[in-house]
Amino acid sequence: MNRLIAAAVLAMLAACAPASAPPADAPPAPVAPAAVTVPAGRYTLDKTHASLIFRVDHLGFSRYTGRFADFDATLDFTPADPARMALDVSIDPRSLAVENPPAGFLDELLGPQFLNAAQFPRMTFKSTAVELTGPTTARVTGDLTLHGVTAPVTLDVRYNGGYEGHPMDPNARIGFSATGALNRSVFGIAYGIPAPGTTMGVSDAVEIIVEAEFSGPPLAAAAAP
Repeated sequence: MNRLIAAAVLAMLAACAPASAPPADAPPAPVAPAAVTVPAGRYTLDKTHASLIFRVDHLGFSRYTGRFADFDATLDFTPADPARMALDVSIDPRSLAVENPPAGFLDELLGPQFLNAAQFPRMTFKSTAVELTGPTTARVTGDLTLHGVTAPVTLDVRYNGGYEGHPMDPNARIGFSATGALNRSVFGIAYGIPAPGTTMGVSDAVEIIVEAEFSGPPLAAAAAP
């Protein structure tokens, strides 16, 4: 995700370069936004503007949704050299939240048959590679450690923009949206997976949805003594 953000910023700036003149009878072209400078440095997750959601198929009738409330991330952001960037995410599985859980249901999800949070109290994601798929999009691969197993997971990420700071928000800020999927059986969580040819259970496939903003170095004017 970190390398995506840098590459997307550079691609967006390149997209603002002048193009050849349109025909005389062509409608007016929209005005391109001004180029935005986003400084390099250490960025931290703005937890008040971030969400980590998952969905699984339940009996073929619905996409059952949950979220993790306690997670954090750091991003070493170097736009001039995206290869040097690094993203590190940490998630507390015990912060799992679902809508209207029946009595004992959360304990079951956190217990040995599913997350086994007592034995594995931390999930992590560390980025390892990025493949650009468009001016503001990419596929980002990282190592996810879940339930004591580490395996690669790929996310489709969209860079949403950024700025170097604002008088009301005197730090650089960048934001992105990401989606992905994993098979929970890869991580040793196979309880309740439907038998082949049926939907009687909870799907092996887990959909991941991320929204996140990062706060970075202070605005130059605000940082001046």
